[in-house]
Amino acid sequence: MSAYEQTGAPARVGGEANKLADRLLGVVPAAVAIAYPFLLDGFHLAVPAPGGSASMVRTLGAALCLLAAMATPILGLACALRLSKSARSAFDLRARRLAYFSIGAPPLYVFAGVALGLLHSPVRDQVVWVAVWLAAGAFVLLGREAVPKPAAGSVARLRVAHGVAAAVIVIYVLFHLSNHLLGLLGPEVHAAVMKAGRLVYRSPLVEPVLVGLLLFQAVSGARLAWRWSASSADAYRVFQIGSGAYLAAFLIAHLNSALISARTVHRIDTNWAWAAGLPEGLIHDAWNIRLVPHYAFGVFFILAHLCSGLRGVAVAHGVGAAVANRLWAAGLVFSGLVAAAIISGLCGARL
Repeated sequence: MSAYEQTGAPARVGGEANKLADRLLGVVPAAVAIAYPFLLDGFHLAVPAPGGSASMVRTLGAALCLLAAMATPILGLACALRLSKSARSAFDLRARRLAYFSIGAPPLYVFAGVALGLLHSPVRDQVVWVAVWLAAGAFVLLGREAVPKPAAGSVARLRVAHGVAAAVIVIYVLFHLSNHLLGLLGPEVHAAVMKAGRLVYRSPLVEPVLVGLLLFQAVSGARLAWRWSASSADAYRVFQIGSGAYLAAFLIAHLNSALISARTVHRIDTNWAWAAGLPEGLIHDAWNIRLVPHYAFGVFFILAHLCSGLRGVAVAHGVGAAVANRLWAAGLVFSGLVAAAIISGLCGARL
């Protein structure tokens, strides 16, 4: 045995290298989130103008940029799953929560743009975005190695209240998504159905309650995600936490855009033209392109999150895990198809 082997020096070097690699992997979600707006910029620069033509290279470049941007929440989920196998140190916990946080990058970027616009900030939203994620990455990277203390108290009542509120909100959500699907038949059909629906959900009695419930869902969902993210979890729980984290960010961003920016400040009707970013559209406008991942994952995660909740209820009431898992997987496929149909309609597709 060599002197190096007797002293164990190589093991220490390898251990330090592995520790550094783990720490660097822990901040990958922050790095991906930092790249997110620049990938959208890359798409905007590569995509041809309306009615124009583009080379195969530019078309391929635009597609790759958009796919990479759309992969940001997926990578956040994957990192959260990898980090959810155990809860060993404060660094692991911070890295796991950063991964969950990065899943909400699309709505958080929309919120940043709208909020800074409302504040008339001279600083570009991308500068603020990069600074926030650099700070988040540094916070994780410099995390302590001590084992975190388990959280005190129970969230059982909050979880029940969250589920009850969701059961009420789902009525509005299903109508809202169905109305957006009708946009595939044309804005006129969407407008007619929306006009009828607004008689109910914009009435003086219903709208304040609905907005309050949506805010409660965002806050309670964030609280539950924070609490559950402290523990190890299987893939189903990771998806439920991650989709809930996205929806918390999405609800805050969407309410800020619709209620505060559009309706209160700028007095804009939040109709099909507003949602589709007309006249420029979602695809060809440098700002509006951020709405494509925002909307697409918003639709997907709200339906998929409901499927995750129903899976939990089914298992709790004696449905076999294999059956519940198949139903959950089918629900995710359905959620993806609905999301694809709605975003296609918002981008100009018609039946």
